[in-house]
Amino acid sequence: MIHSFPPFVNAQTKILILGTMPGIASLEKQEYYAHQRNHFWKIMFTLLDSFPATEEFELKIQVLQANNIGLWDVLKSCDRNGSLDVHIKNHEINDFETLFAQFPSIKTIVFNGKESHKYFLKKFGQIKDITYYVMPSTSPANTMSFDNKLKIWSTGF
Repeated sequence: MIHSFPPFVNAQTKILILGTMPGIASLEKQEYYAHQRNHFWKIMFTLLDSFPATEEFELKIQVLQANNIGLWDVLKSCDRNGSLDVHIKNHEINDFETLFAQFPSIKTIVFNGKESHKYFLKKFGQIKDITYYVMPSTSPANTMSFDNKLKIWSTGF
């Protein structure tokens, strides 16, 4: 059984980016999107035109939070061999009812990949007053070019 990280949100969070479950590299480093070939951070910093001075995870989170962006995963825990979402079994969904009650400023959810959207939609459907965007996964398993991912991701910001 593997477990996701706590949410990185605060009272100013307006956009919540949701993955499905951290991959092996992320779980090992205890950092979101830690795989060196994952495009997530490069996409975010390009869109925000803000590159932190170092690769420290805390600084990356600060850049997101300075732009009213939070991070979390749809799944709280699951069984999974490897890092691919298609291998997920026995999943438990995170407590979004409590999160949205605590942070009512969240008005947009950006799903990092179709699988995160699928799990969320199945449990919660369309939540009133929250806009959803489903983006191509930033994972290296998604072979779409960086430029194409960036172009599509730019529509959610």
